[in-house]
Amino acid sequence: MSDTDEKEEMSAEEQAMMDEWAAMAGDDDEDGGGEADADAVSADADGEEGEDGEDDGDNARILNQDEIDSLLGFDDDGDDSGENSGVMALINSAMVNYERLPMLDIVFDRLVRLMSTSLRNLTSDNVEVSLDQVSTVRFGDYINSIPLPAMLSVFKAEEWDNNGLMVTDSALIYSIVDVLLGGRKGESSIRVEGRPYTTIESKLVEKMIHVTLTDLSSAFDPLSPVSFNLDRVETNPRFATITQSGNACVLTRLRVDMGDRGGRMEILIPYATLEPIRELLLQMFMGEKFGRDSIWESHLTEELHKTDVQLQAVLGEMAVPLGEMLNWKVGDQIMLNRHTNEDIELRCGQFPMFKGPVGQRQGHIAVRIEEYIEPDGDGMNQ
Repeated sequence: MSDTDEKEEMSAEEQAMMDEWAAMAGDDDEDGGGEADADAVSADADGEEGEDGEDDGDNARILNQDEIDSLLGFDDDGDDSGENSGVMALINSAMVNYERLPMLDIVFDRLVRLMSTSLRNLTSDNVEVSLDQVSTVRFGDYINSIPLPAMLSVFKAEEWDNNGLMVTDSALIYSIVDVLLGGRKGESSIRVEGRPYTTIESKLVEKMIHVTLTDLSSAFDPLSPVSFNLDRVETNPRFATITQSGNACVLTRLRVDMGDRGGRMEILIPYATLEPIRELLLQMFMGEKFGRDSIWESHLTEELHKTDVQLQAVLGEMAVPLGEMLNWKVGDQIMLNRHTNEDIELRCGQFPMFKGPVGQRQGHIAVRIEEYIEPDGDGMNQ
């Protein structure tokens, strides 16, 4: 009896609510639609699914499980090809709208050209490096998607005091080992799956990673000097965590081809690592100038070399009252507390520049510069 009472109370409350909605929407109940709705609601309250044709449009206010899954983006249909919808699409849209860094495209394009030359010198083989994609991903999503086995190289940007990640897939690892150990061309490298990489394989791949990091440093040099140094090499993604899983990162996918052999290399740099040069990366420059005007730079350098700078040789210093100095006449002698064998100081304005002994050359008093005086921070501020 108690269950029946609860069902009657529930249906009455829902009936009252639906009557209010109908009155606010201006719906007319001429054909007894309210009774049909009441029957449908009571049928739902009794545990019967309203899937037998009683959903006439008014019943759409009550969502079924499929509609809830669609709203939350949990559809199990295989036709979505991995694309999220609903609430999940709104959550993941933050990655799509993350700010674009135009200068990174130029940096990685420069890296491709540098790597092509460096890897050719390393392998003595015809190496072609191509840039597949520069995208933005979350760190946790990328770590979970790395195909294993692979080598995960954690490197550090010394000037930026942060880390990055370089992933070398199994195909490239065996290809570079095969090339460096003299494998024949035209034969695919032998892959032995299910075992860890040997010491020789790890050392050979580390050699390629050092070359790549050097080229990456050179690629960033015109924009901001930075040194990328290898910190460690891991094979387990859990030990290669360099930032929180939800943080945004820039992912660069590179393809390395060496004849019939080759593989992929991926460079992951968190946005936090690029933060010190974010303003520079947001700028847009054209061509090979890369943020620098070489014509103006060379012109300014030439003009600076032609600039006249006046130096003063200070023989000595002493404090004299103004009244005594006004009584000086031509021929008066001033005694300084200096010896002839002491070095004198050369100044540019009020800043000391050089030191050296004084002497005579071709009838003129001359100073031979022997010591450079390092600039003092306190003196520069005065």
